[in-house]
Amino acid sequence: MKLQDVILRAIAKRISWIEAAEIAGMNARTMVRLRQRYEQFGYDGIYEQRRRKRYIHRVPLGTAEAIFALYQAKYAGMNVWRFCQKLSVEHGIRVSYSWLRQALAGAGLAPNPQKPSPPQPRRKPRHTSLFEKYPLRRA
Repeated sequence: MKLQDVILRAIAKRISWIEAAEIAGMNARTMVRLRQRYEQFGYDGIYEQRRRKRYIHRVPLGTAEAIFALYQAKYAGMNVWRFCQKLSVEHGIRVSYSWLRQALAGAGLAPNPQKPSPPQPRRKPRHTSLFEKYPLRRA
């Protein structure tokens, strides 16, 4: 399990923060620092510390907790696209669809998107070359 998934499960209150620290294999104090970084910088604070730019899709911790609580209480099992629409229309919470999909999948509330199937192998041509079909006549 990725560190981001563990933190998202803790934010969604599916596991406690101490359990999240044990799963991630780190000290509880380190998990507190990660939580503070998430509160300060949003979802991107978990991922990237080298990039000193403001992340445009960051969501405050209170909003993320409200989204997870709404999904668990009222909209469990709903399609992520429809849930994103319900959030903006009925609850006035506007977040990007990609952030919402990643957050719900990371928290284990929505299924992960399926990976595309591998490309099919190319068909063997009927005639590999014209020279095999029409051999050269030698005199």
